[in-house]
Amino acid sequence: MRLRALPLALAGLLAQSGPGPLIRPADGFEPQGRLALSERDHEFAFARAAYSDWGGRWRPSWATDYPKADRQFLIGLKRLTRVDAYDLEHPVRLDDPELRRFPFLYAVEVGRMSLTEEEVLGLRRYLQAGGLLVVDDFWGTWEWETFQEQISRVLPGRPVVDLPPDHPLFRIFFEIDELLQVPNVQNGMAGGPTWERDGYLPHCRGIFDDDGELMVVINWNTDLGDAWEWAENPYYPLQRSTFAYQLGVNLVLYSMTH
Repeated sequence: MRLRALPLALAGLLAQSGPGPLIRPADGFEPQGRLALSERDHEFAFARAAYSDWGGRWRPSWATDYPKADRQFLIGLKRLTRVDAYDLEHPVRLDDPELRRFPFLYAVEVGRMSLTEEEVLGLRRYLQAGGLLVVDDFWGTWEWETFQEQISRVLPGRPVVDLPPDHPLFRIFFEIDELLQVPNVQNGMAGGPTWERDGYLPHCRGIFDDDGELMVVINWNTDLGDAWEWAENPYYPLQRSTFAYQLGVNLVLYSMTH
């Protein structure tokens, strides 16, 4: 992998439980799907998927690392590219008609996802219209099976495949020749391990449409969001946060150009 360390100026700027009750976005952390007029002046907004999940924790799964990870990634995106991005986070519900305005949709901790029928339909329409869903921060066999069950409801019959190393996603801006496993902040600061549960190896998988374009990118057994959130921490491994920003930038630019 051809990695360049994050610029010092950027670093300065950035100074398994069982299922509980079903938690829907309306039960807390209510997202706002409609951007203000001043926000609409930008060519890109970082949309985060607000979805229903099996609860039992103090915050919904979709809000993990929110909003700091989103804001710090946007600082990096604007610093490393010429993308005119809105500076703040923007969560949006899957059943909101406004969802189709955003080419890029980020979803985390999908191992606890439990979509309503309205959310299934909304996400399917979004993906069929050309949107790109980017999945991150879920680990191991149990969480994979949960996510696969949910995404199969959204895109029935569509296979999940490992992305080949020569896919344009890995070349569109930064050249990425190796997938690094990005650890959570505690493991990263402790020097390892980089994995959680039985998620020993990182994967970047995808689901394609009939024309061979990516509809879903699945980052499994890795945590890009924690690297974005803690990139300014001197004890978080620089190599992993650099990789997370580079892959994130590639994902955004791919979503905007395909």
